[in-house]
Amino acid sequence: MAFLLPRATLDQLRRQASELLRACRAGDTAARARIRAVATTEDPTPDTARLALAREYGFDDWPQLEAEVGRRAVLDAVDVDALVTLIRNDPAQATAPMRHWCDHPLSAAPLSYVAMMRYDTADEVWRDVPGADGLARVLLAAGAPVGGEPGGTETPLITAASYGDPAVARVLIDAGADVHAVAAGQGAVPGGTALDHAAVFGMTRVVDVLVAAGARPAGIAMAAAAGDVGGWLDEDTDPADRIRALVMAARHERLPVIDRLVEAGTPVDAVGERWGGHPLRDALSRPAAVRRLLDHGADPNLRDGDGRTPLELCRSERARRPGEPGYAEVEAILAPITDRL
Repeated sequence: MAFLLPRATLDQLRRQASELLRACRAGDTAARARIRAVATTEDPTPDTARLALAREYGFDDWPQLEAEVGRRAVLDAVDVDALVTLIRNDPAQATAPMRHWCDHPLSAAPLSYVAMMRYDTADEVWRDVPGADGLARVLLAAGAPVGGEPGGTETPLITAASYGDPAVARVLIDAGADVHAVAAGQGAVPGGTALDHAAVFGMTRVVDVLVAAGARPAGIAMAAAAGDVGGWLDEDTDPADRIRALVMAARHERLPVIDRLVEAGTPVDAVGERWGGHPLRDALSRPAAVRRLLDHGADPNLRDGDGRTPLELCRSERARRPGEPGYAEVEAILAPITDRL
């Protein structure tokens, strides 16, 4: 079975069907076999070519393929009015899984898809998506379950936390999403809550939304991400936990927490044993955190396991995330103080 490309359009698919028909009529044996797989007629038609193409993409017929591609086009365009019209004409479009896309081979519920739209799978870049919260409201009003489909590996709120969309997270919370729900025992944060996911992936804006909605950290590392280690840090706190907390504080630019952890004896250049986190390398889009760590004696020339300096890592991430200004500022901070080989 073939999979649809992320930006497949109806025009592209119609052209594919026309090319298939043309090749069949020209005597191409492979094209003829493809059409004969769905129709025994000796005289192929546009309809049989379209049916063959739809079946190859995993759909029963051409209208199903059209509907799937049309729905994603509406969501990707963040066209709230068009989504309202689409659902009015076919209410199942609010909940039916999005199927047979190469970037979502296991399918995705429309609400979960909206929650992850900050990552553009076609261009492989991160960006904000103004209006995605409006799409979420429409889907919820049309019956999309706020907690996700039964048997799903994570709730839409956890997805929004992982992908860093605070506006969608607020809509979900307002609709009754459980901030304490946990993901299945797989993925990047097995058994983690939305707060855990937002903290691990550096989505500070969502961390703040979740904490304001009543989410509570389950340990000092998540407390550091949320900006308050009060009640968690004392002389008995495990050194490994302190290091992970410092990494989280740097990742989320929690300057008072950085100060408190370092002043309590947490080594500023320590590397976490379990996950390999390092405060300076985890703060490459957080200029204030980088300055504070340097003030505390962080070494800008300390290389990672692959021999890369924080500056080299910063430049690499800046190329992947061109819309995030923090990387440029951090590069300007690190460039003059990084030794050249």
